[in-house]
Amino acid sequence: MHYKHHHPENDPDYKGLTVNEGVESVPTVNPYNRPKRKARKFTPAEFVEGILKGDVSMLSQAVTLVESSLPEHQQLAQEVIEKCLPYSGKSVRLGITGVPGAGKSTFIEALGMHLVRSAHKLAVLAIDPSSERSKGSILGDKTRMEELSVASNAFIRPSPSAGSLGGVARKTRESIVLCEAAGFDTIFVETVGVGQSEIAVHSMVDFFLLIQLAGTGDELQGIKRGIMEMADGIAINKCDGSNVDKARVARTQYQNALHLFPAHESGWTPQVITCSAVENTGITEVWEMVVKYVDFVKLNGYFDYKRNSQSKYWMYESINEYLKNHFYQNMHIKEQLNVFEQKVLSNELSSFIAARDLLDMFYSGR
Repeated sequence: MHYKHHHPENDPDYKGLTVNEGVESVPTVNPYNRPKRKARKFTPAEFVEGILKGDVSMLSQAVTLVESSLPEHQQLAQEVIEKCLPYSGKSVRLGITGVPGAGKSTFIEALGMHLVRSAHKLAVLAIDPSSERSKGSILGDKTRMEELSVASNAFIRPSPSAGSLGGVARKTRESIVLCEAAGFDTIFVETVGVGQSEIAVHSMVDFFLLIQLAGTGDELQGIKRGIMEMADGIAINKCDGSNVDKARVARTQYQNALHLFPAHESGWTPQVITCSAVENTGITEVWEMVVKYVDFVKLNGYFDYKRNSQSKYWMYESINEYLKNHFYQNMHIKEQLNVFEQKVLSNELSSFIAARDLLDMFYSGR
């Protein structure tokens, strides 16, 4: 008997005793776990063809190349950007900034959904220089924009991870070119960090929107004058419930404050609008303000003038970024940096002479 042979305890002579058969040993390697195929590499022409067709998957891969620091990826990205350049520039670029807790993500989703329902194609990009500290990217915005992130006419790209503000901003500007070539007619550029990132965003958008809150004490306290001067419009968010009266008072305060600043070069007078992203009120008015501004500056020629100035600015920024990277990646300079640092710390050299000597060394190739 089979059982007798394997387990004599199962013989009828052993009353009340049964030994079950063991389970067959499981293979240590999952038979369904086949090796992954290597992702296919696309040529610049294939990338451009896919982007111009509006293929979001191809656009995402191209933006990943732009964000990569690998030299081969950078070279491929630049070829793609160069070929996409003639098809770019036809969107409205809106920069959005605001104090932490102002409800930027909720506001972007409300305004974004208003646009995609009106048959616009929207891309949301972010500048996050603060990610340099943790060397990671903030993905929170995409998870908070639940409705917009699944909309067929929307493309949301979280911030590039790490890198200097100049590098992150340059990558965002290159991503704008790719998104425009893919047919996105509206681009939102959001600042995730605070501080100098507002200047970077201002240098790549047509309209700069400041999101503010009411009911947080002195409304103008702690707001940098520079950011207020850059704003083409202010939206006071969370104008709902018991906060409505406070928001209206804040609106008057901001309008009065804006009159104290020098007139905008564009000739435009910044407007202040109250809105509630949660209740979806005032959102249409904010977009109408943006459209009115774009029409106004296109009519007086400032739109093209600003775009040209921005292109020139980014040419010089790219030169600065390239020179800085080239300097710090030089092997001889890497070896000498610590030596000169010690000389500065021991007062053998001043900071300025050390910097001059290092640069002389770099340019002479010694």
